Amino acid sequence: MIEKRDFYINGAWIAPATARDHAVIDPSTEDSCAVISLGTEADTNAAVAAAKAAFPAWAATPPAERLALVRRLLEIYESRNEEMAQAISLEMGAPIDMARASQAPAGSFHIRNFITAFPHIEWIRPLGPHAPNARIAMEPIGVVGLITPWNWPMNQVALKAVPALLAGCTMVLKPSEEAPLSSMLFAEFVQQAGFPAGVFNLVNGDGAGVGSQLSKHPDVQMISFTGSTRAGKAISLAAAETLKRVTLELGGKGANLVFADADDKAVERGVRHMFNNSGQSCNAPSRMLVERAAYDRAVEIAREVAEKTAVAPASQSGKHIGPVVNKRQWDQIQGYIQNGIEEGARLVAGGLGLPEGVNKGYFVRPTVFADVKPGMTIEKEEIFGPVLAMIPFDTEEEAVRIANDTPYGLTNYVQSGDGKRRNRLARALHSGMVEMNGESRGAGAPFGGVGMSGRAREGGVWGIEEFLEVKSISGWDGSQD
Repeated sequence: MIEKRDFYINGAWIAPATARDHAVIDPSTEDSCAVISLGTEADTNAAVAAAKAAFPAWAATPPAERLALVRRLLEIYESRNEEMAQAISLEMGAPIDMARASQAPAGSFHIRNFITAFPHIEWIRPLGPHAPNARIAMEPIGVVGLITPWNWPMNQVALKAVPALLAGCTMVLKPSEEAPLSSMLFAEFVQQAGFPAGVFNLVNGDGAGVGSQLSKHPDVQMISFTGSTRAGKAISLAAAETLKRVTLELGGKGANLVFADADDKAVERGVRHMFNNSGQSCNAPSRMLVERAAYDRAVEIAREVAEKTAVAPASQSGKHIGPVVNKRQWDQIQGYIQNGIEEGARLVAGGLGLPEGVNKGYFVRPTVFADVKPGMTIEKEEIFGPVLAMIPFDTEEEAVRIANDTPYGLTNYVQSGDGKRRNRLARALHSGMVEMNGESRGAGAPFGGVGMSGRAREGGVWGIEEFLEVKSISGWDGSQD
């Protein structure tokens, strides 16, 4: 049993003000694998006070010195990648090979991208030739509260903590209590890198406790949150009283538009993307819209891919999907599968219950529904599990209408050999991101959505600027530049 009860506050690991043990569950076995503490308001206040005290000196630290520390953080992270992979696999059920190849390296990937983006930040720049004595200054916003999820823990911690560090902010991180071990390891990396005391602090807790306390705290100038739309609304309401900045990266219900002229691997690629991380990704292409001429074959391909998708414990090596994170998630996904059946969608693969040969762990059968009609529950709501909804369409206009008929707007996908069509659709689809023909958006591209998916822009220059305030200055003496 791993015991990690302490919090990282003001450069040291300290015991919680009040003992509140919380078991971390291994979703592959349903057994407790670790015990942490849940923080109280006293712990939150101590961490915020440490961050507030450290802010003036850290904000005044030359950018080159902040960058040097982040470079050191990257070195440590990469040297301890295996530890990070093991922690993530244990706490949230990512298969160990996937944790080594994708989950853990997501953190170092973003750190490298922020290092690349950092020189492009103009800390003080002229307004323009029409105002020779006017300057625009970019300054750190202050103490920030970072609230991160369990599904891609290091992806999200790196997208928040690293740009905040580079911007000159100090911070309190509250990771998900479902998957805290990776974030506590990240805190060790920060300590090992030599960041000044109080710059980075970590307090474990739940949303109703530490999360709410950070959102309401008068000394926290900004909340950066990734998680459910429901929780994002609650955080926005709590933060309104102190008028702090709130950036939200929330849920999604991505549409994957597959046209008859798409490449041969388009459907298989979309299904595998949907099942990756056991469907627990906010940008999952959970609605596959297929041009009718290619629809029947696409359904058959999706069935074949689902039936070949193995499900196995996270500790087992191989190309399989693991469990979902906990019993609550498992029950919720089962409810959605039942809804799909009851509302008349055609179940072509997977379905209710545990996979064959499994009697323990929060495993879900890779599931495909065909003939899903717009408005069905599984078409409208984010399932956050390995469940794909397939919908036929006849025209490009119909596909866009179905794709955009959602309150979410995170990532949409297009599969077509027609470049003009792809360009049209990239502009017509209502989302913060559009990925086409399986091509990555590129290192340093901003990640974020519109509507009920929130409006954060994480990654690259945009991700750093989210933690900066714009100051307008007149009467600047240009001879001193």
